[in-house]
Amino acid sequence: MIVHIVMFKFKDENKEANILEMKRKLKALLGLVPTLKSMEVGIDFSKSPRSFDLSLYSTFDNKASLEAYAIHKEHLKVVEFAKEVTVESKVVDYIRG
Repeated sequence: MIVHIVMFKFKDENKEANILEMKRKLKALLGLVPTLKSMEVGIDFSKSPRSFDLSLYSTFDNKASLEAYAIHKEHLKVVEFAKEVTVESKVVDYIRG
């Protein structure tokens, strides 16, 4: 199983609304992208200088499934939104187990 984790830091402008919209858009992918096996989206509550605002934890059966997700048209729409409303993101992909 492949785990895909992404953390996002949002621009200050409309920050709270954009965080909620990003969460909604990400969670909607679960029914739209067939290779996406599971997903958890969390909003940071600590507001520490080290924290990011939102995190995504998703799983895929294999690397090919993750690659298919990366280029899926619905995922690309979310990527475009993220580019508009975030200032930074970090990602890690690994094999679980």
